[in-house]
Amino acid sequence: MIRIWLTGLLRRRGGRLLAVAAGVATAVALLAALGGFLGATHATMTAQSVRSTVVDWQVQATNPADVPQVLNTVHHTPGTRAALPVGYAATSGLSATAGGTSQTTGPGSVLGLPAGYRTAFPGEIRVLAGRGDGALLAQQTAANLHAAPGDTVAVGRAGLPPVRVRVDGVVDLPHADALFQKVGAPPQSQPTAPPDNIVLLPQHRWHAAFDPLGKARPDLVHEQIHARRSHALPPDPALAYATATGRAHHTDLRLAGTGVVGDNLGTVLDAARSDALYAQMLFLFLGVPGAVLAGALTAAVAGAGAARRRREQSLLRARGASAGRLLRLAAVEAAVVAVAGGAAGLAVAALLGRTAFGTAGSLTGGWALAALVVGALIAGATVLLPARRDIKAVTVVAGRATVERRRVPRTLWWTVAAVLLTLSLVVFAITSRTNYALVLAPEGTPTLSVDYWAFAGPALLWAGGALLAWLLTDLLLRRGRPVLTRLLRPMTGALSGTVAASLSRQRGTVLRAVVLLALAIAFAASTAVFNSTYHQQAGVDAVLTNGADVTVTASPGSTAGAADAARVAAVPGVRSVEPLQHRFAYVGPDLQDLYGVRPATAVGAGRLQDAYFSGGSARQLMDRLQRQPDALLVSAETAHDFQLHPGDHLRLRLQDARTHRLRPVEFRFAGIVKEFPTAPKDSFLVANASYVARATGSGAVSTLLADTGGNGQREVAHRVRSLLGPTVQVTDLPSARTVTGSSLTAVDLGGLTRVELGFALALGAAAGGLVLALGLAERRRTLALASVLGARGRQLSGFVWSEAGVVAVAGTCGGVLLGWALSEVLVKVLSGVFDPPPDALAVPWGYLGVVAAAVATAVAMAATAAVRHARRPPLRELREL
Repeated sequence: MIRIWLTGLLRRRGGRLLAVAAGVATAVALLAALGGFLGATHATMTAQSVRSTVVDWQVQATNPADVPQVLNTVHHTPGTRAALPVGYAATSGLSATAGGTSQTTGPGSVLGLPAGYRTAFPGEIRVLAGRGDGALLAQQTAANLHAAPGDTVAVGRAGLPPVRVRVDGVVDLPHADALFQKVGAPPQSQPTAPPDNIVLLPQHRWHAAFDPLGKARPDLVHEQIHARRSHALPPDPALAYATATGRAHHTDLRLAGTGVVGDNLGTVLDAARSDALYAQMLFLFLGVPGAVLAGALTAAVAGAGAARRRREQSLLRARGASAGRLLRLAAVEAAVVAVAGGAAGLAVAALLGRTAFGTAGSLTGGWALAALVVGALIAGATVLLPARRDIKAVTVVAGRATVERRRVPRTLWWTVAAVLLTLSLVVFAITSRTNYALVLAPEGTPTLSVDYWAFAGPALLWAGGALLAWLLTDLLLRRGRPVLTRLLRPMTGALSGTVAASLSRQRGTVLRAVVLLALAIAFAASTAVFNSTYHQQAGVDAVLTNGADVTVTASPGSTAGAADAARVAAVPGVRSVEPLQHRFAYVGPDLQDLYGVRPATAVGAGRLQDAYFSGGSARQLMDRLQRQPDALLVSAETAHDFQLHPGDHLRLRLQDARTHRLRPVEFRFAGIVKEFPTAPKDSFLVANASYVARATGSGAVSTLLADTGGNGQREVAHRVRSLLGPTVQVTDLPSARTVTGSSLTAVDLGGLTRVELGFALALGAAAGGLVLALGLAERRRTLALASVLGARGRQLSGFVWSEAGVVAVAGTCGGVLLGWALSEVLVKVLSGVFDPPPDALAVPWGYLGVVAAAVATAVAMAATAAVRHARRPPLRELREL
């Protein structure tokens, strides 16, 4: 009997069975594809973090006599690929005579590098001029001393005569922060910046120069073992962090106090693991609703034939079929749907892994199995459970009824909807507070914590919005029949009252279609807005870090004058150049960065947004700096620490260019600045450049912001670099976009965006067309009887288009409102993804227009097909039914 039943299903109900399987396939494909992306993203984050680390370990010897023992221990630690000793010594100052002038610097550091260091740790030293071996000066040091290869520099030693060295090259140290870390110190005790003056010497010359200093002043001299480790780590950043730190701690035990391990590899993985959790949050917030919606769509498709299934079950029961046999038949149908939908879903996910994510290995066995389990659950919940419920609760006589009876929703459902939406608003208010963190990752701790209560906000909003859409549509169809009759009269004429009564009496399919369409549009809108806002803020973050399309930064101790600005402005591709002062000022005992701007042009040149400021818009505060030259913008932290109020007078200490001494300069507090191009994340100041120049006796600038109109940034940066030489640092926006911010923003989410928006588009079209088509198919009997009673073709068409119009209008209105609310909630809850927070949501109108067109097309196709059936001979339709 099972074979006969299955054959009949495939022959007579093959289209409906295929539609249910397609719903299962959609859920399986979405979960498997997004799960594969999540795994690939974790692996990418780990790989990027590992690649960014040149020296994995810096092991500092406690005593000079322990260096050979520490080197031997590190070298023989499993996983060590290279281990070399490096000497560190403090110099009291440097001096040089070049071009007829003498220059002197303050304290600095001198490193002793063994032979083969650059080969063992490629990327640690980048040669700018001269040779890459011998006595080398860091770029900033060379600029401070006005020294070049071939010049002689005197290296001071505390209590000893200086050592004179001939400069062989000028180098850049891209990883100077890690290179000069304080090994073993907590993050808050680390130096804020590497030394201003750095000299690199061959190891034998370093020992000859600083071994005597080490005997007299051992506090000024120490040695480290730099190690490159094996990067065979788990792909998940959290597991990789645990593995890397565990190996470092084990080595600490083996050293037994003779050395301390500075774990650079663990440090970068520590930052990546919190970004990996945010990627997981993106999957949960954006992927799971799509899978749930696919399941709901599948349930609606299966439920559209519920009345027919009940009649068929009643007929079989009347002919002697037992409840167990009916359940077995339903189980076979569910199994067919699950197998077909699961196989199709995995095939789609594998295809998406190749096309969207650029890898065939993104579909993992674990995620494939989990997606298949979800598909089987959806098939069972939409096919098997309704059949079991009907067998237990519906009699044979009731199952053969052809008229659907709808119960009026109780007041309790309105109360439930209000409670759900209220709780969602409460959770949203909590998660949108200042300093709220969805992912808590204390630096250096082995565990991370996620506030999973944050999921309650969007989840409650989804549930409350869907329930409210259902209740409002039900209320319109029940109590709004007079209004509905008048609205439908242009399409149905004299039958408008009958059509309105029919929609009210058999409103189940209309309610399902309206709610699903609203949820599909909300999913598409919220996903699109979130993705668009994410990409917008990734660009904003890059602009804040780099400052402009191309940024020219002079070395400390030197400046970029008007002549340099004119030369950069003349480079092909440059539209304008904005000079930016960068000084240091003492606010009380705190030394902070001070940026001098031209208020008239700063907003456009720096692409300043209102979200960067408090106390006024970007334009208003820049106008205030223009009108009041002594006005000053400070960070929120500074305003809070010093209890500042608008109009308060501040006395800052700045270096006078004429006397080279600090002098007090009067300012007035005018507002708060949160973000500024090229500025650090913590405290800084913004002032009028002309006022700073008058007060300090120098209008020199240290940064030039070049606007290329967003075109050819890399090419322009290369031209500027060739023009100005190695004494300045030239950076471009595309490069900054790939290396700034978190490892999460460095991951290309283009594939994820295409998958999410593609599924959202398909779900919107299916909710608007497929569910409506199946609902109209269930009305074929009603339309055939109306035709027998004398209804004309135009009236029957009006009947169909009336229902389609109600579904399209009500579903779209509900979806737009719910999508807007969800977009606001998602951006607030996932605020840790955005740096800085968005000034406003980015709405992708083009994509939303495509969604609207797809939904309208699907609805029109469903209605057209139903009209074609309605115009067929009624007796033929009744016989087929």
